[in-house]
Amino acid sequence: MNITFLTFYYPPDLSAGSFRAAALVDALKAQIKPADRITVITTSPNRYKQASVEAPDSETHGPVTIKRVRLPAHESGMVDQAKAFAHFSWRALKLARESRPDLVIGTSSRLFTASLAGLVATRYRAKLYLDIRDIFSDTIGDIFGNGAGRFALPLISAMERTTIRRADAVNLVSPGFLDLFRAMAPDQQFRTFTNGIDPEWMLPLAPVERQAGRIANIVFAGNIGEGQGLHKILPAAARELKGEASFTIVGAGGRRRELEAALREAAVSNVQLVDPVPRSQLAEYYEAADILFLHLNDYPAFEKVIPSKVFEYAATGKPVLAGISGYGARFIADNIAGASVFPPCDADAMADAVRRCLAGPAVYDRASFVERFGRSAIMRRMATDILSFGT
Repeated sequence: MNITFLTFYYPPDLSAGSFRAAALVDALKAQIKPADRITVITTSPNRYKQASVEAPDSETHGPVTIKRVRLPAHESGMVDQAKAFAHFSWRALKLARESRPDLVIGTSSRLFTASLAGLVATRYRAKLYLDIRDIFSDTIGDIFGNGAGRFALPLISAMERTTIRRADAVNLVSPGFLDLFRAMAPDQQFRTFTNGIDPEWMLPLAPVERQAGRIANIVFAGNIGEGQGLHKILPAAARELKGEASFTIVGAGGRRRELEAALREAAVSNVQLVDPVPRSQLAEYYEAADILFLHLNDYPAFEKVIPSKVFEYAATGKPVLAGISGYGARFIADNIAGASVFPPCDADAMADAVRRCLAGPAVYDRASFVERFGRSAIMRRMATDILSFGT
């Protein structure tokens, strides 16, 4: 059996989609038959210019061949991203022809990789398994609903519906997506293999000693984009917590410049911005943290998601500060001891949540959470499910 796996991001790129794709390929590799082959079609590392690394255009590891498409230079804007994806699609279709797939897998947050996977599967009469990490029509509707982007919504919604209905099986990374997708495709059988904890984060970190009067270190690691909305909350929250806490923001993204400008305007001095770092180095920032921070913008679309960073943060044992609402807020409150949840974009509520974190233990026992949400186990089950469609 020839398996073609389409993913826009793949290691050494730094992103949640990249880490998930690699873990799934490893799980598939462990379960396929000796004659089976997996072709991963992805891009050369392009997630962050600040963390640019080189990777070969093609490499083979046993039954797995990775083929990377080099993209033209682009920024994080929608137009640039659309151009980059168009280039990727054109090249991916040619590369898929070489692999002649029997089974196509697409992991996608922005719909288009899923639609591309559907096109490849249709062209080669292959089975199609989709892993959906976001609700693209919802997100676009929230962000561009009052702008020019609203004119594209009917087309995007139609593409989403067609793609989901075309698939032989669909996994949704958050159970919070189920109601919307069931309405979109009533006859589809959905799975919910969530994100999880990678092996390097499975052991809790040592707590930082809290000395009287010491300013707490709050660490955020990840994308700095519209979805995170840090530019809307961090300047005011940092000003409110001056003398109590400092922030280390590790990452980059489409709203980093807006965040930098907002911090300058607020004249805060307790926020440090750090370019993206490899995961091995990221552990040093987590180790030094008193609190690990995540935030989603106050868009209705984000009320359905569980941020992938939740799993990584929780595994450290450190207090978790989460600006999130809806399904994700309930998931965190129900499953993660020592997490303080507050409404997104509410700086006063965030300051109160920080103080709650600091009033509690420096480290929490989350062994049962780690056991339940280990990425390797989740991906093994997902790989078994995927391969059942290829036989």
